[in-house]
Amino acid sequence: MRRNEGNMYYAVNSCKMKSIDQYTTKVIKIPSLVLMERAAYEVVAVMKQKIAKTDRILAVCGNGNNGGDGIAAGRILYLQGYQVAILFIGEEEAATRQTKLQLEIAKNLGIPIAYNNYKPGEYTILIDAIFGVGLSRPVVGEQAKIIEAMNRTDAVVFSVDMPSGIIADNGSVAGVAVRADYTTTFGCQKQGLLLYPGVEYAGEVTVADIGFPGSAVQQAEPDTFYYSMEDLKQLPARKHNGHKGTFGKVLVIAGSKGMSGACYLSAKAAYRTGAGLVKVLTASDNRSIIQTLLPEALFSSYDDCQSIEGTKALIEHVAWATVIVIGPGLGQSETAAYLLQTVLKAAKVPVILDADGINMLAKRLDTISEDSKARIDALSRWGMASIILTPHLMELSRLIHVPVDQISKNLIDTASQCSYNNNLIYVVKDARTIVTYQGERYINVSGNDGMATGGSGDVLTGVIAALAAQGMEPYKAACLGVYLHGLAGDYAAAKKGTYSMIAGDILESIEQVLLA
Repeated sequence: MRRNEGNMYYAVNSCKMKSIDQYTTKVIKIPSLVLMERAAYEVVAVMKQKIAKTDRILAVCGNGNNGGDGIAAGRILYLQGYQVAILFIGEEEAATRQTKLQLEIAKNLGIPIAYNNYKPGEYTILIDAIFGVGLSRPVVGEQAKIIEAMNRTDAVVFSVDMPSGIIADNGSVAGVAVRADYTTTFGCQKQGLLLYPGVEYAGEVTVADIGFPGSAVQQAEPDTFYYSMEDLKQLPARKHNGHKGTFGKVLVIAGSKGMSGACYLSAKAAYRTGAGLVKVLTASDNRSIIQTLLPEALFSSYDDCQSIEGTKALIEHVAWATVIVIGPGLGQSETAAYLLQTVLKAAKVPVILDADGINMLAKRLDTISEDSKARIDALSRWGMASIILTPHLMELSRLIHVPVDQISKNLIDTASQCSYNNNLIYVVKDARTIVTYQGERYINVSGNDGMATGGSGDVLTGVIAALAAQGMEPYKAACLGVYLHGLAGDYAAAKKGTYSMIAGDILESIEQVLLA
């Protein structure tokens, strides 16, 4: 289901999906059985692109409505001449009304039905319809044994709505989960199919329209979205009569002595993404490297920033900029701390805090409180400008004083809590980067494991900075910047492979994305 703005797509959790379903059936009055039939036909449509009449198909179905979807899909295939049997898991008396009806129809048609007795190896195709989006407990007992047996076979697995055992809210595994080759999910994409490890269990995902009205989706107030290639149309328009000032001025405050790479990567990424002017404010020892590698950049040194004249010059640099990046490779020296303090006080334009900028904030928070909420509240009171923080999980852990494993298990909720009721934008970098701002959440679906390499984050800060400098609202610049950065990583991986790619490959692939 598309959002009204641009082409971004909603992703929902189990609670919002339940709200959409109930509004559709109880307010709009579309019967559940109608939705179930539509869902079954969508599953069959995906399957028929992959299966043959010689395949032996088993629909493995639970007693909830997800099981009803699976029974209906099996029945449709059976009536079209496919070899189909049904395995019903659980007690028939406990089944939902719709699933009981689907089971009765299957019996009346003479479809073979077994109960709680799965024999691996007899079937080439499995329909997984044990659990849907409502699963919230660990999978145990006979259900767990059947899922484990399904995973041991060579059968091709088609999951209905969710791979059974994957939690729809966060993609976690409820003890054990089906490893699907294909998943057909209904109405809206599910958060758990985008987040790890759920994405690895889902296989190829199809989001199928089964008749949920747009009004049903809107009343659930979906707040999580993701982008597709179409959303590159949202990139800032280039004015044919523009000049370098038209396209924004990015100030990159980065790089301590011997750490010129970070400021180079950020600065060049900003230029490659369309910024009109980029100024690098770094240690004087980095001058020759920066001016050799990136002669297009303006250069200045922060070495004397704590003197009266140096502070005056620093404030002038801040006033010059349309967007400021601070932190990459900057270190955590007294000078670096002074730079950060001055920028946060003086800046009236968006500030992107990365790497050491975040770590220095964490140290300041250590003097205030160890309590996570108190630290988040304190962060929201700093700075006059829009602030974008780009932590990876360890940096976020230092910042809010929450263990990494806890953040990882609750990535989207933790990120949301950080930006709740304040003006901070968080770009939480992980295999699936999450961007949050005032109740909205963006899940990034571009990129690959080859991007887990030094300097990749520095490129990202430059990309986001350039988009914001060209006039994009900071939150939108953060979301689209993350997506663009991931696409550049995908282009780089196609050329270099994920083992061999480096941050420079991502940087040099930005132009390919912008030409696409």
